[in-house]
Amino acid sequence: MSQLLVVGTVAFDAIETPFGQTDKILGGAATYIGLSASRFNTEVGIVSVVGEDFPQEDLDMLAGHGIDLSGIEIVPGGKTFFWSGRYHNDLNVRDTLVTELNVLADFKPVVPEHFKSAEVLMLGNLHPQVQIDVIHQMAHRPKMIVLDTMNFWMDHTWDTLLEVISMVDVITINDEEARQLSGQYSLVKAAAAIHQMGPKYVVIKKGEHGALLFHHQQVFFAPALPLEEVFDPTGAGDTFAGGLAGFISASGGYSFEHLKTAIIQGSNLASFCVEKFGTLRLEQLDEQERIQRLEQFKNLTQFDISLQGA
Repeated sequence: MSQLLVVGTVAFDAIETPFGQTDKILGGAATYIGLSASRFNTEVGIVSVVGEDFPQEDLDMLAGHGIDLSGIEIVPGGKTFFWSGRYHNDLNVRDTLVTELNVLADFKPVVPEHFKSAEVLMLGNLHPQVQIDVIHQMAHRPKMIVLDTMNFWMDHTWDTLLEVISMVDVITINDEEARQLSGQYSLVKAAAAIHQMGPKYVVIKKGEHGALLFHHQQVFFAPALPLEEVFDPTGAGDTFAGGLAGFISASGGYSFEHLKTAIIQGSNLASFCVEKFGTLRLEQLDEQERIQRLEQFKNLTQFDISLQGA
């Protein structure tokens, strides 16, 4: 079986949306990525760090989804990374209320020996130096390295971020971040500029408006499924990335055609993530639901048209 190694946060979140709020619940980029990727026929391992306050039942839940947790360090006496945020009526806009790095502040990733030859490496949103350290620990270069990052690192670690971007095959960022990274307003020009930084594939996420995949002159658009209710967008981007990386790893394909299918798979799983707070919907998702919604995506985008006389 193929292997997918995920590096990112395993954390606590406290979330407030127009539809309700939570106390501390399970969150973190690697958590969402791992749960999403575990839907595919690939061995998923997480490299992360938590404190002694992290509940055993959450670790058991992740392990129950077939995720290898040997790369998660538990710091005795330490406190787990915590983020709190409030979403506006426009769920694309949120305010960060609290960020407590805690054990993440001194995180030194250690890749387990049995994952050093993983075919696919998913670098979740973290300090770029941590992402670079993980790449250097691999026994050989993975067949595909996927990077997720955000504007915070563009503001504070520009040179290190450019270094890690030059080392990856796929970058996933939202439209605002793509414009900031490239200095271009047009997303087509932004993708072209980011290609010059190193990645062969540029995935630009547009939230409820879908995602764009660029591979030099080739472009593909994946819609987001129209949903009746969206309760919590936290983790949707990570779930998308996990579905993308999980499918790539399971399929063993790294072409533009494979990436097209991968972002549909990621979009499909992200559509479930937003239906409940935190990771709850992903934890409860059954395979029949996943396949049925994939059929909805297919019907949403498939049509017959005659090009003669058009």
